[in-house]
Amino acid sequence: MAGINKVILVGNLGKDPEVRHLEGGNSVAHFTLATNEYYKDKQGARVERTEWHNISAWRGLAELAEKFLKKGSQVYVEGKLRTRQYQDKDQQTRYVTEIIAEEISLLGGRPGGGTNGTGSATGSANGADENVSLRQEPELDQLPF
Repeated sequence: MAGINKVILVGNLGKDPEVRHLEGGNSVAHFTLATNEYYKDKQGARVERTEWHNISAWRGLAELAEKFLKKGSQVYVEGKLRTRQYQDKDQQTRYVTEIIAEEISLLGGRPGGGTNGTGSATGSANGADENVSLRQEPELDQLPF
């Protein structure tokens, strides 16, 4: 049986996505996502712990993230963990662990207007926000058959 590498997060964006357009027409978006957990310490006081996650979205998902995601937005992110290494300016090996997004859903709607759920904004008459779900389709060379 093959291994499973699946991450599911619900949190808030720490900043607007930073999008780069690469050679060959590909795009990549990077943003941080904060998740919070709460627990009680030994004295019974409620403690909040925030964990920050680095998220990368590629190709069409990056372009849609650029269009719809804003700092503070609450989102659902589904993807896989990836660790990469690089050499810093002092030639030290550094490691970065990030989530490669395969699906992003905007929870609670988009600030400033509703959406129709297909990745394009609509001017809803009643101002009600609807959810936006963005999904990265697999590349043909990634299909298991």
